[in-house]
Amino acid sequence: MKKIDIMGTRIDNVTMDEAVNACEKKIASGEQYIIYTPNTEFVMMARKDEEFKNLLNKSDLNIPDGIGLIYAAKIKKHPLKEKVAGYDLTVNLIRLANQKKLKIYFVGGKPGIAGRAAQNIKNDFPDINIVGISDGYFKGTHLDIQGHEEEKRLIDDINNKAPDILFVGFGAKKQEKWIEYNKGLISTKIIVGNGGTVDGLAGEVKRAPDIYIKLGLEWFYRLMKEPKRIKRQMLLPKFMLKVIFSGRDIIKEIE
Repeated sequence: MKKIDIMGTRIDNVTMDEAVNACEKKIASGEQYIIYTPNTEFVMMARKDEEFKNLLNKSDLNIPDGIGLIYAAKIKKHPLKEKVAGYDLTVNLIRLANQKKLKIYFVGGKPGIAGRAAQNIKNDFPDINIVGISDGYFKGTHLDIQGHEEEKRLIDDINNKAPDILFVGFGAKKQEKWIEYNKGLISTKIIVGNGGTVDGLAGEVKRAPDIYIKLGLEWFYRLMKEPKRIKRQMLLPKFMLKVIFSGRDIIKEIE
């Protein structure tokens, strides 16, 4: 698949169906496959954080999770096929797991959140096989604490449960750092860094109505619901202004 570079961060030009199909093939072949979900906020963070940028670029697949990326790529004549939201990819992988009788494991969120997410998923997919859950409140690499017993116990549990798909949601950089450091210790085939998706699945964060999503205004809906997010949401107009007033090389096709 084609890839583009947006301000130094690799974005794979992939559709939702292509992403899900790639995961299905990797599960069948037994290969490990790392997926990250960069959006405009990630890209802007990575511009000023070389470590974060390198972490993102080490993944096997970076889906275009953000309407800003779609607009920017189109403006600079390197159009992406479609927005592939991390939340929607997670739901589609849950659906795949249900169909193929795969095992899944959730790590992340505040205490109790992953459990509520698991229950909601089971309400929709009664036969789903969720083999394990853990909140993100343990001492580990995501907190720059390496080799801690709490992290070792979690990894042992993941390996003992042998999930086909592992969802890791600690938020930007923390989850990528945790996955990169521990991927060689984990036998799971598909590992997805999916941020606050577990909060959405648990019902803690209400997703925008479809009309907002279709119009590319999901960010605006979240800002109305959570005005304290304004500092984070201001990264979107800053990102677009940089794209508009920078040369064509700010977004380029890569091998």
